[in-house]
Amino acid sequence: MNKYTNIDEYLANFEPKVKTILSWIRTTSNELAPDGSAEAITYGIPTIKIMGKNALHFGGYPHHVAIYPASDNMIRQIPELEKHRTGKGTLQFKLGEEMPYELMSKAIKYLVTT
Repeated sequence: MNKYTNIDEYLANFEPKVKTILSWIRTTSNELAPDGSAEAITYGIPTIKIMGKNALHFGGYPHHVAIYPASDNMIRQIPELEKHRTGKGTLQFKLGEEMPYELMSKAIKYLVTT
């Protein structure tokens, strides 16, 4: 596993298409997060922290991008995320499909404001 020290280093390892999606997640997260949020690398992936606590993680993989965590409450609040939920805490968005940016934005807003 690479030891990234910041999100720019992490993003530099991806092809342009994936890098564009991950950059969009990053920008959207920072725009929706309250004042005082910060970026970090936690568990080897990009993280948005709010008041020192991990609020949102995201990452790129060979066949998808992911946003974490996806709680049961999040799925109850935004049921259309259910089809993207894999495992208990992961939202996966397949690279071979059109990115549902509006839905992803709802997930990001939920994570950075609750």
